[in-house]
Amino acid sequence: MKDGTRVPGVTTILGRWKESGGLLQWAFKQGQSGARTLYEERDKAADIGTLAHAMADARMRGNDPELTLANAPEAFKEQARRAYASFDRWRENQRMECIACETPLVSEVHRFGGTPDFLMRGPDGLAMADVKTSNGIYRDMLMQVAAYRIVWDENHPDDPITAGFHIARFAMEFPDFEHRYFEDLTEAGELFLLLRKAYDMDARLKKRAA
Repeated sequence: MKDGTRVPGVTTILGRWKESGGLLQWAFKQGQSGARTLYEERDKAADIGTLAHAMADARMRGNDPELTLANAPEAFKEQARRAYASFDRWRENQRMECIACETPLVSEVHRFGGTPDFLMRGPDGLAMADVKTSNGIYRDMLMQVAAYRIVWDENHPDDPITAGFHIARFAMEFPDFEHRYFEDLTEAGELFLLLRKAYDMDARLKKRAA
């Protein structure tokens, strides 16, 4: 904030209210698999999607994606390249230019911060885009990009988001890539602002209950 006050970030706010059903189901499956620790299988499985995600980030920053594979396990490199190739084909087909990448922003009005993955400008205007490594596209992801729109539009009133939202997803275990486009996420933005308000109320109640 301009007055020096620290404010919570978008992911911190959403994390407070994130449903745990999927996490509990995943933990149950790890127990069934015979994993010695809860995160043993996750740490092995996440390598493909994480590497592909890193390659995509490098590309959007104008760097060589291959450099991100320098210290990667050989077993995952080729699969990560295949996943990244799907992302690159999608990006080229969009005919859009990346104009900003991981730019920190703060909303003075709603008192939260956020760092959008990247903004893309094309024939239809400016779009918000986010890259994920996950097993699906979830509601909190929609609220996340909607919140980024709120903070972007506040800081750039002369250059607002007009061309919707793109979520690009790399699978965790396989060289799979998915893209979803959302034309309007007004409701998701409104829900995020309610959660932002609830975040402060919850913090005050926590002090009283301590």
